[in-house]
Amino acid sequence: MSASLGLFRLQQVDRQIDRARSQLDAILKILENDLELREATSRVDAAQKAQHQARHEMKLAEADAQNQQIKIQQAESSLYGGSVHNPKELQDLQKDVASLKRHLASLEERELEKMMQVDDAEKALKSVNDEMQNLQSRLGDQHRRLLEDKAILMKDLERLGDEREAVVNPIENHLLELYDNLRRQRRGVAVAEISDGACAACGTNLTASIQQNARSTTQLVHCPSCGRVLYAD
Repeated sequence: MSASLGLFRLQQVDRQIDRARSQLDAILKILENDLELREATSRVDAAQKAQHQARHEMKLAEADAQNQQIKIQQAESSLYGGSVHNPKELQDLQKDVASLKRHLASLEERELEKMMQVDDAEKALKSVNDEMQNLQSRLGDQHRRLLEDKAILMKDLERLGDEREAVVNPIENHLLELYDNLRRQRRGVAVAEISDGACAACGTNLTASIQQNARSTTQLVHCPSCGRVLYAD
């Protein structure tokens, strides 16, 4: 087997390994990245806090209105109970009752406003809870598929690792060093096929003698432009 053929086969295996690792890295990143879920959880927490706050404010408004009604009842009891006979005191009590009722009207209006806010908060909470359930369902299905793909890729990498070891064994160390250097320098492509009289990697047209030498089993020939090892089948 020629040196260029051995390196070309090694590159084929390495590129499969690169693709598998890239896919595996993408899967692991998705599985580890729970940003979408964290954001959904944050929205649910915020909606729950808003609902609790709205209900708390509604209860305070209800209590204020109830207390005001008690004050009115007490004032009206004094006014109509017959215990007060002085006209001036009766007139003052009537004014107090009227003032208390006006304030009650504003308190009841505030109470109604707080009830509407509670209703809006509960609708918002239901909406984000529904979104969370849909997200958890979707992520559950997606994660199951990703875990299945991960298992397949792990097996593929194990198989490719064995295949690479078998391909590497016959190759001399200095050629492997050359190959590794070219892979680093040339974006993972150390060996380029000759296609239609040109380097398939950079497109440089090759002379007939270069093409002939690339078919030799005794020497490596490099592309005069990009420096990659040339392989001719």
